[in-house]
Amino acid sequence: MISSRNVLRHELIGLDVLVSGASNPEQRGLSGRIIDETRNLLVLETPTGIKRIQKMHSIFRVSLPGRELVEIDGSVLVLAPEKRINLHEKKRIP
Repeated sequence: MISSRNVLRHELIGLDVLVSGASNPEQRGLSGRIIDETRNLLVLETPTGIKRIQKMHSIFRVSLPGRELVEIDGSVLVLAPEKRINLHEKKRIP
C-alpha cells in the first residue's frame, strides 16, 4: 500500500497533487490529477486544462489514499518512472 514512506517506489499517475512551489510563478498553486509522467515532467489534468510541470524546480503536495498528504521535492522524481521505482526497490534490499 502506498504511504509517505514508500511513495517514491509507487506509480504517481492517478493521484491528486498541488504544486506548492515552482520556479515558474504561474504554476504555483496549480492542482489536479496526475495523468502522465515522463523523466522530467508531471502532466496534470486541471480544471483549466492539461498542464505540464517540470519536476526539477518544483515541490509537489501529493494526496495519498486515506487522505495522507506528502510533500515531495521534484528533484528526487527526475528519472523515468519505471527506473525510479526499480532504483528505490533495489536500494532497500540488503
